[in-house]
Amino acid sequence: MTEQENEEFDLFGDPEMMKLFMELHSGNPREGPGDDKSTLEALGIITDQMDLPDKPRILDVGCGPGMQTVCLAEATTGDVTALDFFPQFLDQLERTAGERGVGDRIELVKGDMKEMPFEEESFDIIWSEGAIYIMGFENGLREWKRFLRHGGGIAVSQITWLKDTSEIPKDLYDWWMENCPDIRTIGENLAIIEKLGYEVLGHFTLPESAWLEGYYPSLRVGLERMREKYPNNEKVAALIEMELEEQTLYANNSDCYGYEFYVMRKC
Repeated sequence: MTEQENEEFDLFGDPEMMKLFMELHSGNPREGPGDDKSTLEALGIITDQMDLPDKPRILDVGCGPGMQTVCLAEATTGDVTALDFFPQFLDQLERTAGERGVGDRIELVKGDMKEMPFEEESFDIIWSEGAIYIMGFENGLREWKRFLRHGGGIAVSQITWLKDTSEIPKDLYDWWMENCPDIRTIGENLAIIEKLGYEVLGHFTLPESAWLEGYYPSLRVGLERMREKYPNNEKVAALIEMELEEQTLYANNSDCYGYEFYVMRKC
């Protein structure tokens, strides 16, 4: 990642920390919890309840290394446009798509999800796994709606409270409010979806295996690699501590929060 990209997209307010974060995450098969089974379940909700063209146009927003992008291409006869801000993720997706034989149906676009370079109502399906938090759940659904044709489907996964907030331990609640204040309950998110003029087609919680098997193992390998490469680097130590804290929080509180897949139709 270039220094300019560090400055334009900086989660930490510190370009060096952002560079280390991207080094940790580069090469991982996924940039967040997920699995092919969940991708196909969400896609099935759309295909069971919607009339799609023979070759639907699909947009994957914030695709990352694109495991779900490839899954969508394999499961449909459509063309998939994959948008991400970071070229190293798109390069990784290009290699994977080529190896899986769907590279000819995936278009790679380096771009910002906040300023997408597409014509309005040009997609039959919009997809985003674990990335809409960058826009904010409500803002993302509002802004992306114009790129979806009338009656088109949209599926997004978002970190979500699985209990009423009065039942959430205070230290856990405070941690997520500091790190992702966009987290809400399922009911609150469903109300937002309906307020924005979508019809809810279905929703479900990603299984624990999507975290414990689909995401964390490769991340732990990266953490050990970073620990060995930067043995006396305070920022790397802080990054490792932050990542391990998040993993511990989930292991101890998976009944309180998770990723919820929301599937809806533009009315």
